[in-house]
Order: sequence, then structure tokens, then C-alpha cells
Amino acid sequence: MNLMSNFRYITNNRQLIAGIGSALVDILIHEGDEFLAKMGAAKGGMTLVGKEDIERTLAMSSAKTSVVPGGSACNTVIGVGNLGGNARFVGKCGNGKMGKLIEDDLKRQNVEPALLRADSPTGCSLSIITPDAQRSMFTYLGASAETRPEEISVNSFKDAAVVLVEGYLLYNPDLIKTALSAAQKAGAKIALDLASYTVVAESKELLEHLVETYVDILIANEDEAEAYTGHNDERRALEALAAKADIAVLKVGSRGSYVTHAGNTVAVNPMGGGNALDTTGAGDLWAAGFLFGLVNGYSIGHCGRLGSACGYEVCQVIGANIPAAGWERIRKLL
Repeated sequence: MNLMSNFRYITNNRQLIAGIGSALVDILIHEGDEFLAKMGAAKGGMTLVGKEDIERTLAMSSAKTSVVPGGSACNTVIGVGNLGGNARFVGKCGNGKMGKLIEDDLKRQNVEPALLRADSPTGCSLSIITPDAQRSMFTYLGASAETRPEEISVNSFKDAAVVLVEGYLLYNPDLIKTALSAAQKAGAKIALDLASYTVVAESKELLEHLVETYVDILIANEDEAEAYTGHNDERRALEALAAKADIAVLKVGSRGSYVTHAGNTVAVNPMGGGNALDTTGAGDLWAAGFLFGLVNGYSIGHCGRLGSACGYEVCQVIGANIPAAGWERIRKLL
């Protein structure tokens, strides 16, 4: 198969991309490595904390804060919506102002909100952005952690071509198993983004079983791939990922990415040449471009280039929301 020519990976004529994950609000601050070390954050990783821990960390920072809707799968489907695709987000948030903010933002960005509600506060994630553009997260799951397996059904993913499951759901084993099973029964291809090397390291045994049983498209960056496969050599890590899923993606930061399918590998060059301002949402938006291309019958190479463009554009702004001018540049690749 020539992966640089058009091919049809989705054969059921569906185009909807559904994402399931944590409905969160992102709080963004810029701080130095010293502050990060003082807070005990794993650089480039994610640590689950209580709401009071986030409040304490913010009180110790004099940096200006930015507050935007977030969450990994949510960021991805918002990207799909901005590309003109059919998108749905499944997740739980609170009944208050922050939950309304998430719902309104999804609708504004062409995403169907399939939101569950709770009396608990909407979850939030504090992203500490260091001068090297790395983001390290403290996450309070809030209402999103209260999603019950019985609230997720095949109907949650009705008509979906692809269901993207964020790796952070590994912290809720019963929920992720139910979501993956429902997506499979709905006839969708299942994409799993490994989300964070800290999550992978803490959930290795469960992850092995779920990938083998359910996953068609496996997406990882270098750190996540090493935590999952045990290989820090790119070639060996990619081979190990490809042995576990029909399509395997290895993102290597500013050097681009690799995509393997049916024994063939495409190297995707990075887009642009500017330095990253903030890497928040880079992987999420990469997945948006790649999956949008996949459901529209683009070649693997074209899917990768579209993912690269989305990832590049989001790194030029603070937070995971690409501005209108950025989307215009991306759409030229369509």
C-alpha cells in the first residue's frame, strides 16, 4: 500500500468523531523551573490533586492567570469542529458557571455537547508553563471523576466513525473499560491517546489489556512511548507500538512524527519554524488534524501533515485554543 496516496480507512461512510474524557477548565500560568520544583510537579507530566492544592499553588504564584475550557479529548474534538468536521464530546461537568462555560464553548466551536451533569464543581487543570514551553499539570477532576459506567452506553457513540478516548481515563478503570466496550459495539474505530507518561507508568498492566482488546489507533509522544514500551530508541518504540495497534503514531516534538500502518511507516516533517510559546494542547490538536483527515479519506501522509499543522499553530499561543487566523492557515491544507 502506498501510504502517500488516498486510501479509505473508515469504510462505513461515517464521519463523526466522538471524544470521551474529562470536562475541565484550564488555568494557565507562566513560572520558572524553580517554582515547578518547589511545587513538586513532574515536568511535562500530570499530577492528580485536590481543589485546595490548586488554590494553594495559585496563591504562591504572582503570575497572571488565563482561564479557558480544556481537557484532552475535549480539545481534540473542538479542533475537529473548527476544521469543519462532525464532532461530539462526552463528559461530566458541574451545574454551575464553569459547566455552562464548557457547554457554550463547545456549541460555539461546532461540537455537539453530550454532557452529563453533577452538583460537584467542574474540574480544573492548572498548567504551569516554563520558559522552555513545557507544560506541567496539577489536575483536580471534580465532577468529571463522578462519571459512572452506567451513564455511558452504545448510544453515547451512535454514528461515530472514530471514538477518541483520552488516556487520563485510565485512572477510572471501570469507566474506561465501559467506554471502550460501548465504542466497539457502536462500530467505531477506537483511538487512544496515551495522554501523559505519568499516567502510563501508573497504569501499565491495565493499559496492556485494553490496547490488545479494543484499540485500533494508538497515539503517543516519546516519553509516553518509552513508559509503555520500555524503549527509548525511536525505531524500536515505534515498532513496539505498531505491534499493538492497526495504526501507531509516535510524536517526536519539534522533529515531527511517525505514523505506521500495514507495515509501512511515514515520517511527517514538523510545520513552521518558530519557537513554541506554550505546548498546552499540542498533542490534542495533532490528534484533531490526524483523525479529521482519516475520516475524510486523506492519505496517511496528508493526515500527519494536517495533524502537524494543528499542533504547530496551538504552540504559537497560550492555551489550547487556536485563533481564527491560525485555523485559516490550517484549512489551506484541506
